[in-house]
Amino acid sequence: MEKRIYLNKGWRFCEKYDAAITKLDFDDSKMEEIRLPHTCKETPFHYFDEHIYQMISAYRKKLNVPKSWCGQSVILTLDAVGHESEVFLNGEKIGEHHCGYTAFSIDLSDKLRYGEENVLTVKVDSRESINVPPFGYVIDYMTYGGIYRDVYLDIKNPNHLTDVFLHSEIGSNASDVTLHSKIQMKKEDENLLLRQYIRKKQEGDFELLKEYTVQNQQTEIEVQCQVSNISLWEIENPGLYEIKTELVKADNVLDEKVIVFGFRKAEFLKDGFYLNNRKVKIRGLNRHQSYPYVGYAMPKSMQCMDADILKNELGLNAVRTSHYPQSHYFLDRCDEIGLFVFTEMPGWQHIGNAEWKAQAVENVKEMVIQYRNHPSIILWGVRINESQDDDEFYARTNAAAKALDPYRQTGGVRAHKKSSLLEDVYTYNDFSHDGNTNGCEPKKNVTSNIEKPYLVSEYNGHMYPTKAFDWEEHRVEHAIRHANVLNAVAGEEDIAGCFGWCMTDYNTHKDFGSGDRICYHGVMDMFRNPKLAADIYACQQEKNTVLSLSSTMDIGEHPGCNRGKTWIYTNADSVKMYKNDRFIKEYKREDSCYTNMAHGPILIDDFIGDAIVKSGEFKQKQAEEITEALNLTARYGLSNLPKKVVLIALKMMLVYRMKPTEAVVLFNRYIGDWGGTSTVYRFEAIKDGKTVQTVVKEPMTKMHLWAEADHTSLVEDHTYDVAAVRIRVLDENNNLLNFFHEPVTLQTEGPIELIGDSVVSFKGGMTGTYLKTTGEEGKAALIIKTAQAKEVRIDFTVSKSKDVTIM
Repeated sequence: MEKRIYLNKGWRFCEKYDAAITKLDFDDSKMEEIRLPHTCKETPFHYFDEHIYQMISAYRKKLNVPKSWCGQSVILTLDAVGHESEVFLNGEKIGEHHCGYTAFSIDLSDKLRYGEENVLTVKVDSRESINVPPFGYVIDYMTYGGIYRDVYLDIKNPNHLTDVFLHSEIGSNASDVTLHSKIQMKKEDENLLLRQYIRKKQEGDFELLKEYTVQNQQTEIEVQCQVSNISLWEIENPGLYEIKTELVKADNVLDEKVIVFGFRKAEFLKDGFYLNNRKVKIRGLNRHQSYPYVGYAMPKSMQCMDADILKNELGLNAVRTSHYPQSHYFLDRCDEIGLFVFTEMPGWQHIGNAEWKAQAVENVKEMVIQYRNHPSIILWGVRINESQDDDEFYARTNAAAKALDPYRQTGGVRAHKKSSLLEDVYTYNDFSHDGNTNGCEPKKNVTSNIEKPYLVSEYNGHMYPTKAFDWEEHRVEHAIRHANVLNAVAGEEDIAGCFGWCMTDYNTHKDFGSGDRICYHGVMDMFRNPKLAADIYACQQEKNTVLSLSSTMDIGEHPGCNRGKTWIYTNADSVKMYKNDRFIKEYKREDSCYTNMAHGPILIDDFIGDAIVKSGEFKQKQAEEITEALNLTARYGLSNLPKKVVLIALKMMLVYRMKPTEAVVLFNRYIGDWGGTSTVYRFEAIKDGKTVQTVVKEPMTKMHLWAEADHTSLVEDHTYDVAAVRIRVLDENNNLLNFFHEPVTLQTEGPIELIGDSVVSFKGGMTGTYLKTTGEEGKAALIIKTAQAKEVRIDFTVSKSKDVTIM
């Protein structure tokens, strides 16, 4: 039976590799003691030179290997090392790897010294000058370095399962399901049996659905069985099962492999994407796996958090892992919550020489083999992102993916039209929308392969970079551009869906971004705080009520005090608007001009209601026309009045003998302007006839800190745990204070420590931090202080898991 032992603790690290470090007798006491995941260089939040993480470093770990392992297969796996690595055991080189985004394994069985201390050393090259993808030219994201995912040993029987690949075949209904298994073993043996169990994965227990046994004498076998009473993997209810495969000899289980699997049929057709024979419009964002300070090096909790944010906070049904395979913890969570994944080979625009291409093909093979049992993955990306056509090269990458997984379709992201199509799906980065043009190009304008499926893989992004602390109209435009694309794609029946660029801001190279080494393309900041555009996506789900306003309603934020367009973002049935406690109007979802979206932005077109009509000062028709003219003036301002306002004004003067000064008085009374008394606005979201959420906009008089940790029960298992804390400063009505940029101090108590700085500044009224467990158990706390508001304390508990074996 397999035994897994994690090797994430007790490593020594040095930024400068030396061959002497690999030797048994090397004194490593002066090397830094670290735990994995680890980044070779922690970085500042911004304004730093990306060369600081480019180095050849060394990781060293001592292993006391028991004699009882002798005769077993001892297999070392490193889940990801950025970006080239050589592995040494007791001074002898035993393996190497040339991809920073996939795992690799080495059999140590014949090299270990049993009953003695062994030394494992990993030489890590994180320079961006190496001749492997994605390197070779400029890259619009930082690549970091280090052993940034798990490392572990598997102790197995000499004859063990080497691979189990599962595939489900779904008929016309859920009762017509076949499980196909391709199983590989280390050695041939005529006395071997294969036994499989299918168990429904549910909280707290497992329901056995089927058990079957197959006689086997070969190293590879394909098995299939009919399965009934299956809950299919759906995005709303992702049914998951444990498929346990046992290798048995003389009633002894030699090895077993358990795979969490979902039965589903995912298919791109020329008119869109279908899941289990039902058409679904893909709505997603691109995700980089990076975080402030530590780059790629974050444990399971943070990987799962990102998936949960995408699904539950942003209301998405899909994510693209741009531009490389990402953590299995992230993918596992996507499997669990029903989030489609488009994953792709490492690379960004550049195609290298023959050696580089050969490594790229190898990367595709590793990606497919390592990730193909995830039901959430619906598409393999087998082109270098935004690269030019290279049919010979891409014929090889497509063939590699198809040979290892003939059941999933392939795509290849390009940024040019009428590209050569070797993949199954034409995936295209459509940056045509500039705020005025249509949200997307029609399929026929982009590809001549009209009979093939079509998917938009990126949009917006660099077309309109937006900081959380930009002025209001910039942030509103950013949000509306995302709505424009979503609405346009939703209206195109032959576009399978779209992935916006991107989930969060991220650190990038000097050649990109805003000069501070940050690319501000996200709908969230780097700490996962939402910008205004995040609400556009959040509105598209039904689980959580969303109500937000595009404006603080402070007219002084706008040129000439003309507020421009103000939008309501909501998924409620309707929103009631009040001004100084006087009812103005009830807005309904059908009032949105975004008719293709489930919940499009709703334009506020009335700041007066029936107040002028009911005042009795004017006749009904005159009052209605005055109301219309004043509302249009509030939106467009005096310098940009629509013709209709001019016509109404002329009518008022010629027919009703009104004077311009009377119009000014009415505007100040019913709309409000510079120099007038401030106004209180209230918005009530209505669902099923009940008020479910309220937003109040008025001049702030008080502020307070808001802080929330993603989880407060931290668990040390095979490595440290990390909690993300998002911090904001709010007014008395819980509105974000967008222009609060003051510092905040962070202080810890107990067995936790900060990742990053202890003093950080708010940016757009928001900031954050990460807390890391130190290896001890007990109570802990984070204290957050700023001079302008009362401090906040968040309490934590730290415990240790007893279910994981660690060396």
